[in-house]
Amino acid sequence: MESSLPIHVPVLAAEVVQWLAPRPGDVIIDGTLGAGGHTRFLAAAVGDSGLVISFDRDPKALSAAEKNLEGLPVKLVQANFAEMAAVLQELGAAPVQGVVLDLGLSSDQLADADRGFSFLASGDLDLRFNPEEGEPAWQLLQRLEADEIADLIYRYGEERFSRRIARKIVERRRISPVRTSADLANLVRQCVPRGRGHSIDPATRTFQALRIAVNRELESLETVLRELPDCLATGGRAAIISFHSLEDRMVKNAFREDERFEVLTKKPIRPTNDEVQRNPRSRSAKMRVAARI
Repeated sequence: MESSLPIHVPVLAAEVVQWLAPRPGDVIIDGTLGAGGHTRFLAAAVGDSGLVISFDRDPKALSAAEKNLEGLPVKLVQANFAEMAAVLQELGAAPVQGVVLDLGLSSDQLADADRGFSFLASGDLDLRFNPEEGEPAWQLLQRLEADEIADLIYRYGEERFSRRIARKIVERRRISPVRTSADLANLVRQCVPRGRGHSIDPATRTFQALRIAVNRELESLETVLRELPDCLATGGRAAIISFHSLEDRMVKNAFREDERFEVLTKKPIRPTNDEVQRNPRSRSAKMRVAARI
């Protein structure tokens, strides 16, 4: 039985509110709604005279949020955050006082066995945030040549055993396709030695790479970073939480190199030890904040 109650815990929630510093009447963008944790805190800060416009590509996330955020000053939009500038123009809502992006996937998506995000899922290896858009990961692995698979896994996952994994995938699909998440996870574990004392599953980087590729996540981030200053009012702030080096490097460079931004966090904000103990998935989070000048 499906539950509308989210299990995802928002990362760096107090820090997001602290650094965005929303005031009553402000309009704030949550570009990655997920389970609605950041949206809820921001909606409380802007009050009934303000508004939080929350984006998500995932129809399940939007459906759950519609129930869980009922009564709050929130507008939900099914769209990629890369479409933020166009959506704000359509709504007549630009410029806004703040934007938060919490990149990656939510615990609710990870727990959905039919989506393929979990290593143990018996369902199809899909990995799409919006199941109605693009190509599922299992089809991508059927279509690409070994070199293309290896390059993808290395580029987006920084997996040094990418060529070994790609060869194994191609060998396997001659017999039967790598169709489920469990299929892929077991295959990768045969190729990647688990380091002594490492608790992270050897399949983690490969899954990350495929998810990024299927959802075109880095292309979306590149687009929003280019257009973000035009969405913000003077003095408005952008807070972006990333979970791996590729995203963090893109955010750091964009904030530093775009003359329309003033960097407010010389070093990224990290979760406290207490937060990591409460929510282990927050351990790799880094938040950078910049203001529109």
